[in-house]
Amino acid sequence: MKRLFVALTAVLAIGLASAQDRTIELGYVLWDSEIASTHVVAAVLMDELGYDVELTSVDAGPMFTGLAQGDFDAIVAAWLPATHEAYMEQYGDQVVDLGVNLDGADIGWAVPAYVEVDSITELNANADLFGGEIIGIDPGAGLMRASDAAFDVYDLSDFVLIDGSDAAMAAALDRAITRNEPIVVTSWRPHWMWAAYDLKYLEDPEGVFGDAEQIHTLISQDFEQNGPADAIAFLSAFNWTGEDMGAVMLKILDGMEPLEAAREWISENPELVQSWLGN
Repeated sequence: MKRLFVALTAVLAIGLASAQDRTIELGYVLWDSEIASTHVVAAVLMDELGYDVELTSVDAGPMFTGLAQGDFDAIVAAWLPATHEAYMEQYGDQVVDLGVNLDGADIGWAVPAYVEVDSITELNANADLFGGEIIGIDPGAGLMRASDAAFDVYDLSDFVLIDGSDAAMAAALDRAITRNEPIVVTSWRPHWMWAAYDLKYLEDPEGVFGDAEQIHTLISQDFEQNGPADAIAFLSAFNWTGEDMGAVMLKILDGMEPLEAAREWISENPELVQSWLGN
């Protein structure tokens, strides 16, 4: 009986390990852009490669900490070299960079095109116009770190940076545009707002927000060593455009659930998706 118990325990342990091996943990920040990309990756991992996927939305700091500690297997939301520079300085030697999944991203402060202010240097003279507010997103975001730096560089003593979320920022922008009112928001591209509204970045002559960026795919060191080869190969090959990402974002904006939007976009782009899988 003891031998039978030991044998059954071993079988159960092997089965549990096998089940765990089929689960991939993805972390992401609650930006519309990263909701879109992460759900597309999740859908491919589930529907094409047969993995279970657990998705966890966190702020940027916990996302990088979780990846470095192995709580997440992968993220497709690392904005480099500037937006997440501080996190890469802290955790870069504890994670594995699989390379670029989207080229030509950028960040900055945006205003509706009808606003007659074109540069961050003009803000102090127009503080009353904007109610002394810059509408931000989650406080841990790299964009907010850059925004804090912009306050110092441009000496914006008459302004405050409002913490919030991607959704709250977008809602404030929509209300202002509906009323034809001035507003400054922290922004980035790709993002559906650039397709939905006529916007412009405020010029940044001091280069606080950097040049065009790239979005990278990162995996944990443990996942590199012990993760399934086909999943790692797919994550390495995953690469698309701002237009691709924008299409998924707009589907979600129109009311589709993120995973549903991802699957519909995948069905519309089979050749690109199969190229990620080496087919």
